[in-house]
Amino acid sequence: MHAPDDPAEQIAALLDGIVRQQRRASREGFGDSVTHGQFRVLRTLDKADAPLRLSELAAQLGIVPRSATSVVDDLEAAGLVARQPDPHDRRATLVDLTQDGRQILTTLRQNRRDVMAGQLARLSATDQKTLIRLLHRLAEVPE
Repeated sequence: MHAPDDPAEQIAALLDGIVRQQRRASREGFGDSVTHGQFRVLRTLDKADAPLRLSELAAQLGIVPRSATSVVDDLEAAGLVARQPDPHDRRATLVDLTQDGRQILTTLRQNRRDVMAGQLARLSATDQKTLIRLLHRLAEVPE
C-alpha cells in the first residue's frame, strides 16, 4: 500500500486523471462512437506515408493482428477507413483513412487541444514552460 504523500503515487494518479480528461474531451460530440483504440488506429494511419497492411498496423499499435482486424472492421463500417487490395501482393489488404476518417481525427485532435489549452490557462507562461521541460525529462527513455 502506498502512503498518501508518496510523490510517485500522487504524480501517477494526477497524470492518469489528466489523460482520462483528454480522452473524454477528444470524443466530445462523438459519444462512444470512437473509442480510444479506434482513435489510435486513425492516428496511426494518419501518420503513415501510405496505406498500411493490417499486419503492419497491428505491429505499430503493439496488438495482435486479430485485434487490429476487429477495430478496422468497426471503423470501416462507420466509413472512417477503407480497405483496398495491395497491388504488390494479392493476398494482402491495405487500410487507409477515408475523408470522413480524416475529418473526425482532425475534430478529435482539436477537441483534445482545446481542453488542454483550458487546463493550461490556469498556469502562467513560465509555469507552462517549466511543465513542458519537466514532462520532457520524464518522457526521456533511460539508457
